Amino acid sequence: MQDSHGRTIDYIRISITDRCNLRCLYCMPEKGIELCRHDDVLRYEEFVRLCRIFAKLGMKKVKITGGEALVRKDAINLMKTIKNIDGIEQVTLTTNGILLGDYLDELVQIGIDGINISLDSLDTEEFKRITRVGDVEKVKASLYKALQYSNLKLKINCVPFDGENQKLLDLVGLAKDNPLHVRFIEIMPIGEGKNFKFMQEDTIKALIEEKYGALTPCTEKLGNGPSHYFSLQGFQGKIGFISAISHKFCHECNRIRLTCTGYLKICLQYEIGVDLRKLIRQGASDSMLEAAIMQAVMKKPLEHSFLQKDIAFEEQAKMASIGG
Repeated sequence: MQDSHGRTIDYIRISITDRCNLRCLYCMPEKGIELCRHDDVLRYEEFVRLCRIFAKLGMKKVKITGGEALVRKDAINLMKTIKNIDGIEQVTLTTNGILLGDYLDELVQIGIDGINISLDSLDTEEFKRITRVGDVEKVKASLYKALQYSNLKLKINCVPFDGENQKLLDLVGLAKDNPLHVRFIEIMPIGEGKNFKFMQEDTIKALIEEKYGALTPCTEKLGNGPSHYFSLQGFQGKIGFISAISHKFCHECNRIRLTCTGYLKICLQYEIGVDLRKLIRQGASDSMLEAAIMQAVMKKPLEHSFLQKDIAFEEQAKMASIGG
């Protein structure tokens, strides 16, 4: 499946819930967001039906997200079912790690292809300040349990927005001592993220090189998305960057997003897309859904314009509602 700019679209991020057990500063207000009504959230059979259609259209890689995906009951069985769909080559999970330890055995049993743990600080007090309610020791316990599975691909996702207060170099150290990759993601100016300045990739690289030496570009393909990686001497893992603002990668974007309410978003910045839940519940056939998906993909913009003002159709929802 290609868009009008010739980009192959083979990767979809699926949010299965807007609920989360954390309240991160750049993602949610302290009192949380206005949650979707239960009836407005896609049922699992609807997710599966859409995934079969996505696979038929050439979608090969699925990322399961939330909110926090693991707070939704029976999420593991949904991932297992999606993994068994013909044409789907990879199913991965992004989680904040709070509940991960409870589900790791099941995730490994279903053959999960990779797990990304969102972790912005290893410091107890700083983690609590950023997440408002989180206990970093639970995330660490989940991480070290996951490391016991030697074949499980692990990545740490950090959103730098507070400079040295986040002790970013402590997170870098995880890749030195463990076979995992640490990635720094520029904060997106969406929802609560508009209240923070992003920390540029070059600034973080300078901090890392000052302590650990030269970062060497890695040519190996290590993920499904836009992250680019670097090696450090003596490190077991790699350091990655997803720098949508300072190093725009729209020209090679291969992804679309499905919200938990069934809205297919074709670009993170814009509201442009199609309400697949509405079509499903109005009785649309698979062929009608295919046509709607392909028509939406053909409207995928050439690039985002986050640094411009007064953009028409700019997304107003918060990241937790879209899917992190």
